Parts: sequence; C-alpha cells; structure tokens
Amino acid sequence: MGPSLKGLYKWGLHPRERGNVPQNMEVEVFGHTLSNPIGTSAGIDKHAEIPDPLFALGPSIIEIGGATPHPQDGNPKPRVFRLPSQKALINRYGLNSLGADDVAMRLRQRVREYAYANGFGIDEVAEQRVLDGEAGVPGGSLTRGCLMAVQVAKNKFTPDGDIEAVKADYVYCVEALARYADIIVVNVSSPNTPGLRGLQSVEPLTNILTGVVEAAKKAKKRVKPAVMVKVSPDEDSEQQVRGICEAVWESEVDGVIVGNTTKRRHDLLPADYNLPAREAALLLEEGGYSGPRLFERTVALTRRYRELLDEAMEPTPKESPSTKAKDEESRENSNQDVSTRIQKTIERDTKNLKPDTPEANAESKSQPLIQIPPRNNPFSPAEPSTSPSSTPAFSADTHINQLPPTTASDPSKEPPKRKVIFATGGICSGKQALEVLEAGASVAQVYTALVYGGVGTIARMKDEMREEMQRRTG
Repeated sequence: MGPSLKGLYKWGLHPRERGNVPQNMEVEVFGHTLSNPIGTSAGIDKHAEIPDPLFALGPSIIEIGGATPHPQDGNPKPRVFRLPSQKALINRYGLNSLGADDVAMRLRQRVREYAYANGFGIDEVAEQRVLDGEAGVPGGSLTRGCLMAVQVAKNKFTPDGDIEAVKADYVYCVEALARYADIIVVNVSSPNTPGLRGLQSVEPLTNILTGVVEAAKKAKKRVKPAVMVKVSPDEDSEQQVRGICEAVWESEVDGVIVGNTTKRRHDLLPADYNLPAREAALLLEEGGYSGPRLFERTVALTRRYRELLDEAMEPTPKESPSTKAKDEESRENSNQDVSTRIQKTIERDTKNLKPDTPEANAESKSQPLIQIPPRNNPFSPAEPSTSPSSTPAFSADTHINQLPPTTASDPSKEPPKRKVIFATGGICSGKQALEVLEAGASVAQVYTALVYGGVGTIARMKDEMREEMQRRTG
C-alpha cells in the first residue's frame, strides 16, 4: 500500500475521501478538536513516507513508526502471513526501522516543504514558525482537525536487563522526533522483539516513561507532544493492568493505547469452524495475530483500563455519619483536656507571680512582650537598606505575596487530567468503533481492516457510524 500511495500522491492521483464527509463527529483529544474519532495504527507507514496520503483517506489520527535509535532490519522474510478466511494477519516484522534520525530527516523535510508552500520560507526559522503553530495547524499533522503520532521503540540488541540503556534508547528517539510529532507513542508491547513485553512491569515501565515524558517536555516547539504508552492485550491480569495504570499515573504519561497484536492462539476461530489446511498451518507461525476476532478482547480491555485509570481521579470518600460523630466526640474530649491543662497552668503561674511593686511596673512598661526586629515590625518606620542582602521592610503587600497560593491557583493541587485511551484490535466497522468509544476510548484505530478493506475503509466506517447514530436517535 505504501509505495503505491506515495507514487500516486506525487502526481495528485492518490485516493482520498470524497463526497459528503460525515458531520458532528468531532472529538477533543489533548486540547485539540479532531474531525472524527478514527485513526490508523502504526505499521502502515513505518518510515514516515506517506503521512499526507494517509490523512487524505480520512482519519483524524495517523501513527507512524515504530522508530528505533539505530537502523535494524527486523526479522528475516517471510514475516507477514494472511488468513483470508478470517480477514486476519500474522506478522513478525521485528520492528524493522531505518532509524530515528532517518525518520526525523524525512519529517523535517515535510515541514519545510509545507512552510515554503504556505509563504513562510524554507529555512530553519520558517520550519520553527510552522512547528509553533503559526500556520494554524498542528505542527505534527500539518492538517487541520488531525494529529500525527510517532511511535518509538528500543533496538532489539539493547540488553533488556539494563533499564538505563533501554530508557536511553527511547529518550534518544524522543529527542530526535518529538518536535515533529503531536503525540509520542512508547511501544513496550511488540510481540516480535524478545524481552520487550517484560518492560511492562511497574518499576521498569515507570522509569522508562518518566524519561520519555521529561524528554518530550524539552521538545523545541511551543506545544509539546503528548505521550502515550502502547500496551499488550496479553498482559491482562488484574495485577498487570493495575501495574501499568500505576506507572502511567506515576510517570505523568497522558494516555494509553489498548492494545497490540496477540501471541495467543486460543479463541481466534468461530465455534466449530475448520480453517483451510494452508491457513491452519499459518496459524502456527510465530508472530502477532491481528484481525476481527480480537474485537471483543479490545472492548473488554478498554473498559478495564478506563475504570482503573479513572479510579485515581476519584475524590477521597466522604466520612460516614458514624465516623463523623466519633471524630467530633474525640475532638470535644480533646478540647476539654486542653481546657483543664490551661486552667491548672493559670493556677500554678498565679501562685508563682512576683509581688506587684512600682519598680516591676516601670520595668514592664519599658519592655515589649516580644522583641520584633525593625525590618519585620509593622509599627516601626522602614529604614533605607545599606546592604544589598538586607530583607525589605514588612508591608501588607509583601505579606500577602508570601502566603502560599490558594488551591485554585496551585498547579500541584489541581484535579488530575483524565487519561486518554486509544483502542486498536479487531475494529472493522463503524458500529464497532462506536462500541469502543462507549467503552471509554477517544479514538478507534484500524490496521488489519485497512489492509483487507482498502483505501475506502475509513470513509465507510465513518458513514456506518453516522448511520448508527441516526438510528439510535430515531
């Protein structure tokens, strides 16, 4: 698909969404209003060769990559197998990549060509102006109502046990690519890179994601890219899902992509269905399976991530009436104890007071109860400072400025932002896209459906979504 789209786009003959584009399908993601909730998954454009032809097909999100720090060939061919009766694929690409620097060079050229075509020039200054949003489009997608995600991964020869080296791989990719992306996707779930899925444990994942988030915040552009982590559908135990959610909140990642291809082979066929002999043999090939049979898993896992990610946003439970009554009784007893102690102290001090003599009264009037330094005394005139390091005189304004900010203006005390979820895996129709959105996703991503359905797949799905929404509203 890639080479043909690239060639056709060059001559303006590429396929594109035509006719009546469905309306009222906008969604808000990371502060951007997207034209629709359909996206493409990584793997369709691994080397950032066809982002614009992909946008022309109608998605609001495209995901390019994954990109690794150093070029790597991936696994030996053949490495992609079709199961036509199931409209499914098995792939073991192994993250073949030309390297992050190559992808960055290609994306940089794309931005500069866009800048030149829109009257900004073609130099570094023009590039920066476009990246900073002066053209009125996101700096990654360069398309109104759309965002571009760039997926990053580690090299397979980087030792899995050396977490700092693994983190350095991801950070290197982010430093090279973040300024050209609207979203950075951290791939820790490819089934075709040995040891990669082991990085989804809480501690290594938190470490890696924290490094990526810090690197993304340093991207040289006005609006920094959001960061998402792509998780495996096979890591679905309660402990695994909770651990990933914990790492997401701890590292301040912005969202999760649920999920990826699966290494499992059970429940992939309809009941009592016999595969053709050739496909039955292919089903045993190593690699990640993708296809319509993953849809139910995707919906269920999306719903679980939505619930667990939202748990961290719930306010502290209110006290029950019985608990509140006990606390009030405890405070009352405490206050009585304090009053008793104060009264005993007064009685003791009264006995120990010195006799009230004229000399004692005179001395008392000449000395304040507390000696306040002049610079902090609101009742003494301010004196000009003779030392650069002297503290300025007290004033009501400076006192107010020194107070801690209120909750409303303190960013550390603001309510946490809800994490964004993209869902991918077995989504083939507009009705299914609506189902994953209702399960808690903001965007439904497609891959295998596009391979089998062709370039009109996304337009068809949006039409189906519109028809389903009209049917529901009567």
